[in-house]
Amino acid sequence: MDPAVIGARLASSVVAPLIKKLFVKEGPGAGLVNQPVRISSLVSFRGEKRTLTEKDLDKLAAELVAQATRHAGPGERPCPADEDELVAEQLATTLYALGDLDMSDVQAVQLGHQGLAYELAHATRTRGRTTPRLSQGGTLLHERLLDTACLHILHFFTQRSAFVPRTLVDQSGRLSELITKIDILIERIPSQTAQDAGFERRYAEYMIGKHSTLTIVGIDLSHAEATWPLDAAYLSLEAVSSSGEERPLGAFAGEPGGSGESPAAALPTALPADRALSGHQRVLLRGVAGSGKTTLVQWLAVCTARQESLRGLEQLIGRVPFVLPLRTIARQESLPSPAAFLASVHNPLDGAQPPGWADRVLTAGRGLLLIDGIDEIPERDRERTRAWLSDLLIAYPDNLWLVTSRPSAVDDDWLGAQRFSEFTLSPMSREDMAAFIDRWHDAARQSCRTEEERATLGAYQSALHTAVRTKQDLSRLATNPLMCGLICALHRARRGYLPPGRKALYDAALSMLLTRRDTERHIYAPGDVQLDEEPQIQLLQRVAYYLIRNGEAELDRDRAERLIEEALPSVPAARALGDAPAILRHLLLRSGLLREPSVSTVDFIHRTFQDYLGAKAAVEAWDVGLLIRNAHDAQWEDVIRMAVAHARPRERAELLNKLLELARHKDSADSALRLFLLAMACLEHAPDLDPATRDGVTRHAMEFVPPMTIPRARELATVGPLVLELLPGPEGLTDEVAECCVVTASRIPVDAAIPYLARFADHPAVGVRAQLASSWGRYDTERYFHEVILRLDRDDLYFVAETMEHLRLLLDTGPRPWLILRGDFTEDEIRDGLDGEEVTRLQLNRNGVVDNLGAAIGHLVNLETLYLTDCLRAVSLTGLSDLPLRTLVFETPGLSGVGVVPWRMEKLTALERLKVTIGHASMERDFPPNITWLDLHVVHEFLDTAWLSSAFPRLRHLNILFPSGADRSIDLSPLAALPDLETVTINVEVSGAASLPGVTVTASSAFARPSAGAGSP
Repeated sequence: MDPAVIGARLASSVVAPLIKKLFVKEGPGAGLVNQPVRISSLVSFRGEKRTLTEKDLDKLAAELVAQATRHAGPGERPCPADEDELVAEQLATTLYALGDLDMSDVQAVQLGHQGLAYELAHATRTRGRTTPRLSQGGTLLHERLLDTACLHILHFFTQRSAFVPRTLVDQSGRLSELITKIDILIERIPSQTAQDAGFERRYAEYMIGKHSTLTIVGIDLSHAEATWPLDAAYLSLEAVSSSGEERPLGAFAGEPGGSGESPAAALPTALPADRALSGHQRVLLRGVAGSGKTTLVQWLAVCTARQESLRGLEQLIGRVPFVLPLRTIARQESLPSPAAFLASVHNPLDGAQPPGWADRVLTAGRGLLLIDGIDEIPERDRERTRAWLSDLLIAYPDNLWLVTSRPSAVDDDWLGAQRFSEFTLSPMSREDMAAFIDRWHDAARQSCRTEEERATLGAYQSALHTAVRTKQDLSRLATNPLMCGLICALHRARRGYLPPGRKALYDAALSMLLTRRDTERHIYAPGDVQLDEEPQIQLLQRVAYYLIRNGEAELDRDRAERLIEEALPSVPAARALGDAPAILRHLLLRSGLLREPSVSTVDFIHRTFQDYLGAKAAVEAWDVGLLIRNAHDAQWEDVIRMAVAHARPRERAELLNKLLELARHKDSADSALRLFLLAMACLEHAPDLDPATRDGVTRHAMEFVPPMTIPRARELATVGPLVLELLPGPEGLTDEVAECCVVTASRIPVDAAIPYLARFADHPAVGVRAQLASSWGRYDTERYFHEVILRLDRDDLYFVAETMEHLRLLLDTGPRPWLILRGDFTEDEIRDGLDGEEVTRLQLNRNGVVDNLGAAIGHLVNLETLYLTDCLRAVSLTGLSDLPLRTLVFETPGLSGVGVVPWRMEKLTALERLKVTIGHASMERDFPPNITWLDLHVVHEFLDTAWLSSAFPRLRHLNILFPSGADRSIDLSPLAALPDLETVTINVEVSGAASLPGVTVTASSAFARPSAGAGSP
């Protein structure tokens, strides 16, 4: 971000109205101008039609100076007070040169705001206009104000209807984004001392260096080959709301019985995982081992530290990331206060942070707290961790918080009292797997030394795509980034061969990491001592089992050495490497499984390997009692699954029967369910098992099948493909239970789910059909389309397209009047793909490329309903005035804390229903005259209801949501001016309700959940 622009500390709400006065109002024919528009013809203080005198220009410049000095921090006045008039005089003189510029508005935008400022200064000198001499501070203030004014001048140009050249679309978007960022920064960042600002720059550089790489399992030897750039590695998976709330399509908040039109579908709240904090200040994110939780934490930390390319992640602007892995900080005697955050994670900059810096950051609400791994701390420590979190939230409530955990490590709504929203990472879809395989091989290709190696790797890449697509066992394994990366590494290391099954896959991975990699790459010289695979596994599993038994994620190095020393009598082959410290050094250096996360501590590179090896140790010691006693603990779930995989058939039967017995004696239905599902999941790893035991496990699991609620349906899906054999068909099920069954099956992304889902394709319930329509992207496109999509009844149903192939198939078998286009469809793709007369309802969801809606959808002559959800560039409604739009929803969850109202909305004269977010107490923008339903989300802490009365004179139903509540009562009495008002729903305390006789007013400070929006699939 340009410090010269930020330095003036002027929000766009202050600058924009003043800059607007510099130019003449746009005439009715402005949109037809096809010749270059000279800036000199636009200014309002030159020519025959001038509306601004030179004296007015002086006053305008003086106001800009006054605003800039008023917003300066204490003791940080930008120039001496006696120079204010001189700075204003020089600024007015420079701005007057706008009338001298021989360039068009298009050319000015191409120059950029700093280039325009230079041209103005040059024109001032060229014309011989004298400017007062200023001190260094006065000169700097003038330059900053001129930069800020030029930025807004260019933004003004881009909003004129005559400004239409397509070559300037990207430039316009960047200007809008820059102004948005400045507004957020001014609101979010208080005045800083130079010491704080300097330290934050160092801290950001450290965080980028610390978290911007990942380790590639299986292809590493040198450090250069062992790291993978996070930018290339990161794959944004989908996060689904875990609360069980469904967001209806086509119904406005507070609208009784829906929209009053056709019944609308309900779909779960889903969004890219990196946007889980969009619209949510506090998030608990659940995900299975290897699902990408820690990678997401790294990604958010790096994006926040860089402060670049944050389109769609505006909630990170101006924030400071704190990465707090619980596996590290929970080992300390007490959990850290903010002042000790850096010390607790062994950050070398701890001693350099200015006193009180962390407190100032968090008090200002600028922190991004990334608390990773609730599941990686012992159960006994989780309650004190929750208490620690609660205390921090009370002291510093206005920051962003992300807490990660495995799915069942903590109960549902574990942080509900702290107002955390819960999301769960979805398994990788087929498209995700394909993208990951491509990225992995692209990164691995960088280590190839010859063209022959690169060609061979390309052949492996193609073969692996085919294998994952055609082999069900493989596609079941590759549903999270860890396993997908492991498969890629093994496939390359084994020259295109992959073992079947999870246990075989891990066995092969251990073989590769412990022996084959070093041997095949000739690491050892003649005479070097080598340690075979089995002795290394015996030592590593002792360390793993110690960690599991003691509920730890890491251990002190001296403890690890003692464990190895105790094991040496049983593993004499290891003595060839020397004593216990030497053996531990070898395992840290060569095994690829252990690491030192900090000085004098040791842990496994990933929890999955620890669980696998610990389970092997438990089975060899046959500690079945210990396994059963801890079966309720999420930290032991994978250990028990892997224990079943390691055990012999008779041992498997004993372990599973004891697990069933424990579940039957549980008082809590939820606890019993988890144990029965755990036993069911173990069957996947028990190819040889007593039939009576297998039947018993299946029979007890059937007590919870079919699922009766959406959260239960999602939990049931974690068992995997085995559940598909237990789920009932649609016959005899209620609509609600049928939908739950479809939710479970649709979250198991294997092709075996398609025949089951196809049985529901003819179901009449719109909720069932909507779930089927939205799950297409998880399966083979052609097969799912022909077996499921093609059979869905089109009445009242939105069909979802995530790719052009989806859209082509839908439209070739049309008509499809209700459509959701999810993802980055371009303007040309939308315009060329959609029939102008067929589409009546359209949703654009998570689209970051469309910014000319007129070019994309202006031809849809029958479009009545438009939802724009997270379409951060589609802010201008120019070109839509001829459409018969009656409903518009404009949601920008990616701009958390910022209100964005689309431009040119007043042209939509047929519009009756509107949902938007505003960032100020009122808006100067014009609105259509016939709005009767208004769903308003207010970012500002106060709302001017008198403005509502004048802006929406025909309003009948009003819903107002303050995401964080308001600190004062909202006066509703001005709404008495609305003659047709029937209902008001608001989530804060109100006054003046008595002035609204006959109006139903629902007001409560506890009514804090976001309202269900019409366009929220």
